[in-house]
Amino acid sequence: PPATLPRHDRRVTYPADTAPVRADERFDEDQVATYLRRHVPDIGDRPITFAQFPGGKANLTYLALAGDLELVLRRPPHGPVAPGSHDMAREHAVLSVLWQAYPRAPRAYHYCDDPAVMGKEFFVMERRRGVVIREAWPPGFPDDDAVKRRLAEDLVDALAELHLVDYEAIGLGGLGRPDGFVDRQVAGWTKRWELAKTDEVPAMEELAVRLGRSAPAPQAATLLHNDFKLDNTMVDFAGNVVAVFDWDMATTGDPLVDLGTALAYWADPDDPTYLIFGEGAVTLAPWMSRDEVADRYATASGFDLAGLRFYEALAMFRLTVIIQQIYVRWVRGQTKDERFAALGDFVPALAEQGLALADGL
Repeated sequence: PPATLPRHDRRVTYPADTAPVRADERFDEDQVATYLRRHVPDIGDRPITFAQFPGGKANLTYLALAGDLELVLRRPPHGPVAPGSHDMAREHAVLSVLWQAYPRAPRAYHYCDDPAVMGKEFFVMERRRGVVIREAWPPGFPDDDAVKRRLAEDLVDALAELHLVDYEAIGLGGLGRPDGFVDRQVAGWTKRWELAKTDEVPAMEELAVRLGRSAPAPQAATLLHNDFKLDNTMVDFAGNVVAVFDWDMATTGDPLVDLGTALAYWADPDDPTYLIFGEGAVTLAPWMSRDEVADRYATASGFDLAGLRFYEALAMFRLTVIIQQIYVRWVRGQTKDERFAALGDFVPALAEQGLALADGL
């Protein structure tokens, strides 16, 4: 770590984003505190307290507070995880260098590969301040069309900027295998579906077939976030994206995979995706249409968006699998978080939406 880690700027106040650690997601706090004192020199002998960032639905994220020093700890969820997902070593490797070329990425400081310390491997990273927008606009966020338009534009710009990073120059040339990336995405998400499904969903089987026979040739290989969406970012009250989180699936490959993912979540209020996730779900579509997103991204990145429909269908296929993976953890008793209990009801409708996007492929 650097000689001095970032401190919280208390001149700006954002809504509280932590809560007491959930009962079924606790860990040995004394053991983890001892480990942090040994490996993060800035902490010294100060007492450490822990809280949890409760909003996410996959990896577990905690705050370690030692005086005015704030650190974030990230680890996988309890129970078995899907192959290639929740990769803390990968996330740490990316964030330990990406901040140099992409300031929206928080800096990672230390990786612990010993699961005995916290129950699973984890890493320590910089704390950013702002708001993470999920199911509803947060208290205090400006109810202003200009700010929301600015946020929509900056989210698109953040994606384009990422895809223009010279990832080899910062030491990430060995991350992923760009050749054949899209074909492996289709095959990999199909396998994850088979491992996680609890019921037969014919639309998913048909969608997998269509995607498998129609993958376009990539026009470039770029650094990919691989789950780029609004609630994986942190924003300030002016509508600026101040951090991009959740890099555990980051890789290199076709940039339009990331754009397709972003568009899958960019729902109009009458879209099935929006209705599935609830009428209170946040959408940026009223302030920037999906066509405008594509146009702005194309202008900023220089990439050709022909064939974008394939990437949108792939994104819906993947989103359906992710929702199923979260739901099956609840079914198997690997989490007691009741938010996950109803997710299985969403899966067939999401699959149908993906199949509609794949029409003609």
